[in-house]
Amino acid sequence: MLDREGFRPNVGIILLNANNEVWWGKRVREHSWQFPQGGIKHGETPEQAMFRELEEEIGLRAEHVKIIGRTRDWLRYEVPDHFIKREVRGHYRGQKQIWFLLRMVGRDCDVNLRGTSHPEFDAWRWHDYWVPLDVVIEFKREVYQQALQELSRFLNRPGHGPRRAEQSGRIAHPHKNPGQAAQAQPCNGASTPETK
Repeated sequence: MLDREGFRPNVGIILLNANNEVWWGKRVREHSWQFPQGGIKHGETPEQAMFRELEEEIGLRAEHVKIIGRTRDWLRYEVPDHFIKREVRGHYRGQKQIWFLLRMVGRDCDVNLRGTSHPEFDAWRWHDYWVPLDVVIEFKREVYQQALQELSRFLNRPGHGPRRAEQSGRIAHPHKNPGQAAQAQPCNGASTPETK
């Protein structure tokens, strides 16, 4: 489903924990990191697509998260020709995305990267909100910057601010280098990030 300009409707998800760290996933068998995202199917609203993608890609359901905000309008990126399948070249230009900012109200072990037969990610971690965009595939970087910038306005609103790590019952574990993330470890059939 493409619009008249050749952009596929899509959603992007920035998931926060209690410390305003973001969920950061490593693409399967790649050295690139990204937020969950996926296409909007015919008849779906962006919100419906976001909840479906959230469950398909990282195993979280609606009861595990709270919507904090979303982008006001579509953010677009073009996909270079060599990433586009031959049969859609000339028609498909890229993605137009509505980005959602969510608060995790579930537990880390609710995340399950292997909930489908075609997983998107093989590792994940919590990372500072301003993630290093040099580990994001180049053609998505500007949209990531736009989404993070626009949604950052929700971070310090009453009721949405960060809690101290000791209040959340969790020890903060800042990771400087996303390349050092561990494989997802089992936790009641799901996965947890590396902790130190």
